[in-house]
Amino acid sequence: MTTIPVAPSKVADLGEVDLLVLPVRDDDGAVLAVAVPENVAGFSVPQVFDEDFARSTGTGAGESTAIRGFGGPTLLLVGIGSGDLEGWRRFGAAASRAGRPGQHVALVVPPKDAAAQEAAALGALLATYRFDRHRSTQREGVGSIAVASSSIVGLDKAVASAATTADAVAFAKDLINEPAGHLSPSEMAKRAATRLKAAKHTTVEVWEKARIEKEKLGGLLGVAQGSLEPPRLVIGRYVPEKATAKTPHIVLVGKGVTFDSGGLSLKTGAGMMTMKTDMSGAAIVVAALGACDDLGVKVKVTAIAPMTENMPSGSAVRPGDVLTARNGKTMEILNTDAEGRLILADALCIGAEMEPTVMIDVATLTGAQVVALGSDIAASYATDQALSNALFDAGEAEGEHNWPMPLPAYYRSHIDSEVADMKNIGKTGEAGSVSAALFLQEFVGETTWAHLDIAGPGRSEVESGYKTRGATAFSLRTLLTYLRTLR
Repeated sequence: MTTIPVAPSKVADLGEVDLLVLPVRDDDGAVLAVAVPENVAGFSVPQVFDEDFARSTGTGAGESTAIRGFGGPTLLLVGIGSGDLEGWRRFGAAASRAGRPGQHVALVVPPKDAAAQEAAALGALLATYRFDRHRSTQREGVGSIAVASSSIVGLDKAVASAATTADAVAFAKDLINEPAGHLSPSEMAKRAATRLKAAKHTTVEVWEKARIEKEKLGGLLGVAQGSLEPPRLVIGRYVPEKATAKTPHIVLVGKGVTFDSGGLSLKTGAGMMTMKTDMSGAAIVVAALGACDDLGVKVKVTAIAPMTENMPSGSAVRPGDVLTARNGKTMEILNTDAEGRLILADALCIGAEMEPTVMIDVATLTGAQVVALGSDIAASYATDQALSNALFDAGEAEGEHNWPMPLPAYYRSHIDSEVADMKNIGKTGEAGSVSAALFLQEFVGETTWAHLDIAGPGRSEVESGYKTRGATAFSLRTLLTYLRTLR
């Protein structure tokens, strides 16, 4: 996990700075979006830009123009677009990416605007992430990043919140990026437990195979039976200091397939290349839980993360086999590569038994989600419109877009089975993400529930803005924003 710490600073107190980054908005030309003294860190800051310069200056979010002075730092003007939170995150990312190795970077943010301050600091931090654990040499980043303003009232709190969120994202990304050979279900459970034990007002328990058998988690056991690695299930609980019996309780469930070969319904070689990331949902819910106290979450939160490999062997579950989930419902397995919904079925049953206010699951679940919405938008399913709206709004605020999808009851026939209560795949080539969500709905009972299918946006093949290549931990920031709004 590599992130450069950020420190709050007053603009007038900036010391030796190599790169001074100022936000620019589009207001019939390039206009500084904050008040900046005429002299900063020994550099004379222009207050007015002529029309020709204004036309040549990028003002879109993350676009930048550099001005090099004599005897002072380089001045970098970075556009914030319309000035929404995504614009400020891209501003922060452009600032940290523009700095050369070892340089001291300072980005100037508006005073008394905590949301913009936190967004800018978060963008700067997210862009510094690197996964270098298995490289022989570490990639060097900027030496330091300061977040500066004309007034530092409240700035330290905004920067601290950004640092907590960035740390949670980095933890989740580290798990997701880790090669499967280094992250068995037991190792992932160990790292998750260590993380949660260090968090305040948080407890954790890890179920090993014997406990999983005792608890009758037939879906998880069925998927795991083809692997030499035994399954695990992690349950973490966060209870805020002033919680009462009336405090809302949110359950988060995450899919944790540490490697997905497809089982006997074997994937292609190309299809397996990124399947170490099929535990993204589990990493996300664990990371979210671990950040709750530092972010001041006021509601009770439980994270449930089933963990297993999906491997082919003589003991693997076969197409045509029938498994029994924790709630007694039977599942005909027609494709062993539709395994995520099987382990989520048991975890959702456990969550529903807790009678929570809301339950949300996150999973890299279906290729059909990618077909429908591509690699930048998650599919969102919910049994409650208010919950759907809340997750949509949180995603929009965080630049993690999710799109509400239908749960039509008349599509339930897509998963009708000839020999069991349901089958684990729908009609060939039809509404695959929808049928997977309808399958999951069979295990939530009357609980208010939402499902986020992040198969596409869970991984990025490009590096852009604050997005780094590889794991994205997509929806983690959405969940944290949602949790922070609850009382």
